[in-house]
Amino acid sequence: MTVVTVQESLLDLAEDPAPGPLRPERVPLAHGAWVDVQRGWLAGSGALFARLAERVPWRAERRRMYDRTVDVPRLLCFYGEDADAVLPDSVLAACRDRLSEHYQAELGESFRTAGLCLYRDGRDSVAWHGDTIGRGSTEDTMVAIVSLGTARPLLLRPRAGVGAGAGGNDGTLRYSLGHGDLIVMGGSCQRTWEHAVPKSTRTTGPRISVQFRPRGVR
Repeated sequence: MTVVTVQESLLDLAEDPAPGPLRPERVPLAHGAWVDVQRGWLAGSGALFARLAERVPWRAERRRMYDRTVDVPRLLCFYGEDADAVLPDSVLAACRDRLSEHYQAELGESFRTAGLCLYRDGRDSVAWHGDTIGRGSTEDTMVAIVSLGTARPLLLRPRAGVGAGAGGNDGTLRYSLGHGDLIVMGGSCQRTWEHAVPKSTRTTGPRISVQFRPRGVR
């Protein structure tokens, strides 16, 4: 069992976690990509964080990187499309269903899987990447991320060779996400942009990222 604690936001002290109405703000990006952002979409996210930290069968992974095998700098758990993949909390199912209903007309399908990442402190991170395993490499799709716990920056930038987009001088965008915030990456975002959660040298509390995806997208 993984035991972590998080400092809850004074604006997010609801005892019964639940997603709210979806009213995201869309930010158009270059190359047919976009992101939708809604702050504090999931009320009571601190309580959900505590439940997931205890209930989810978190695992550490090792991956081959160039000429050596290294530890993945975060804990992981993936709930796939099969009938046995029951989500660890009914609130996650409610979030998935609410997102599917809201984006059905635009996406043309439902969100089917949930990938969970536990960033234990500032040393945990994820490198620049796009979710291009499967259909995301050739098709427009969506990845919806709900952030629980301490806010961490999610960075987005145009892929090398695609050209600069909106944001700073190098086209990089920065979103600080936590405490029930929602970000949805859509359009060509996974093919033409990439995203990362960088390491931090500051004292940083834990964060859980919940990524909802359609079938065949990793």
